Amino acid sequence: MPQAPHSQSLFIRSRLGLCVDLDHIQAIACTKNPRQAGCRERNMDTSQVCVQLRARLAVRIGVGAVMVAGLVCASHVASHAQTPAEFYKANRFSIVIGYSVGGGFDQYARLLSRHIGRHIPGNPPVIVQNAPGAGSLTALRRLEGNLPKDGTVLATFNPFLISEAMFNPEKIGVDFGSVAWVGSIMRNSTICFAWHATGIKDWNDLLKRDEFVMGATGKGTSSYTSSSLLREIFGVKVRQIIGFPGSADKQLAMERGELDGECGAWTSLSPEMVRDKKYTMLVRFTPVRVAGMPEDMPFAGDLVTSAEHKAILDIITAPGELGRPFIMSGSVPQDRLAAVRGAFNATTIDKAFLDEAERLQMPLSIVDSTDATAALKRIHAFPREYVAKAAKMAE
Repeated sequence: MPQAPHSQSLFIRSRLGLCVDLDHIQAIACTKNPRQAGCRERNMDTSQVCVQLRARLAVRIGVGAVMVAGLVCASHVASHAQTPAEFYKANRFSIVIGYSVGGGFDQYARLLSRHIGRHIPGNPPVIVQNAPGAGSLTALRRLEGNLPKDGTVLATFNPFLISEAMFNPEKIGVDFGSVAWVGSIMRNSTICFAWHATGIKDWNDLLKRDEFVMGATGKGTSSYTSSSLLREIFGVKVRQIIGFPGSADKQLAMERGELDGECGAWTSLSPEMVRDKKYTMLVRFTPVRVAGMPEDMPFAGDLVTSAEHKAILDIITAPGELGRPFIMSGSVPQDRLAAVRGAFNATTIDKAFLDEAERLQMPLSIVDSTDATAALKRIHAFPREYVAKAAKMAE
């Protein structure tokens, strides 16, 4: 059926030969996810939308289309009326990882994936999806973009993007205050190290180097910002190469002689290579020493000489408290969000989960959703003048 040239609605023809008003069907979706694009001006509840959709379609294309509208409305209402157990029993649960296979974020997410399904009501099958790119920003944008917001998607990303979002909000385009925090299974343990073949033996050797080549996945990641701190605060002659999908890729580049070292999570290092002294540990950016770290590896905060540099260091490294965070879209229904948070908490004390983490030599340091939200508030409370200076230093 042809429409008026100035109509704001888009019509498609269904397999039954009926025309469906996508503008109104979007309005139904907006009642479930009011934050999505195009929903800002909509202020109708589900019943209003359904009534209007039936009425308009009846006038335009007859009673048959009203049946289509009824099915759409009934499907939406039925889905909303499901208990979390009923919903998850009928769906699969996905964990989206912002990095490539084999790195620390990937390993911790896969560890969680093997156990959390037992604790989610309905026991859905759990799958993992790697979505590397832009230092895990690609995964974040997908979470608030085209991925389902019904409670079936959990994402993990580099928390240092929180600092980058404070420095360059237009570029990052993610409001971390609006996402739903689920928790973290490992706090920050960022360290910087040199590959053994460089001949660097300690921190003082590093300071004497004419050039030290390091890799990063992208700006805003812990590896990038930590490397920038080495250069800007401590005067290390760092040259950074950006674009590595994950820590496993940087490890291969070091073995090929393409990188001299890197800054990354202690938990991402190969235990065998640590044992065989393939790495020379230089400095740590976490005040608390993680089990297994060399006792003589200095804390960056103890090497800082000015109060301003200390404040900048705190701002840039503070997101590390969130370590390996897991979040959901802020549009997830509250009962399903509560179910996943409860499942996460139950998993972190599950004996099978703890036993596997110990067997794989993956240390744990749990942060629940309440502590994660509080940590974010502390980060956003830093004085603006120091935030601006930290932003310039992290460029």
